[in-house]
Amino acid sequence: SKAEGRERERERGWRMPRDSTTLTFVIVGEETPIYECEIKAGAKREETVNYLHEFVLHASLDNIDEAIWTTQSCYLKQVDRYYDLTVSAYATSSLVKFLLLHDSKNDDGIRNFFHDIHEYYIKVSEPSFSFC
Repeated sequence: SKAEGRERERERGWRMPRDSTTLTFVIVGEETPIYECEIKAGAKREETVNYLHEFVLHASLDNIDEAIWTTQSCYLKQVDRYYDLTVSAYATSSLVKFLLLHDSKNDDGIRNFFHDIHEYYIKVSEPSFSFC
């Protein structure tokens, strides 16, 4: 599984930033978070830092709503900044939003990450059909 993931990274020619210390990923439905996780964290974070990340991500939702109507691409790129933290976003056709809070610049890696997450999201959210 880890080896398969690394092999897929090599095939695609991209990687998530290794030097990043902040990677928080959130999936937002209509207006509520569906899923949230810290992808990579150097050391255990204080609770106030986690609240800051939630605040920055939540504050970026208005910018995302505006950006959705200005581009035809699902990948909205950088939609907000807070000091050294950047919020990148991706919006699906059903207006589910993927947000990534990070402190490094890797546009191709982030775009491919969002694309992969979108594919997985579609597979998980598709209803399974069983025929009797």
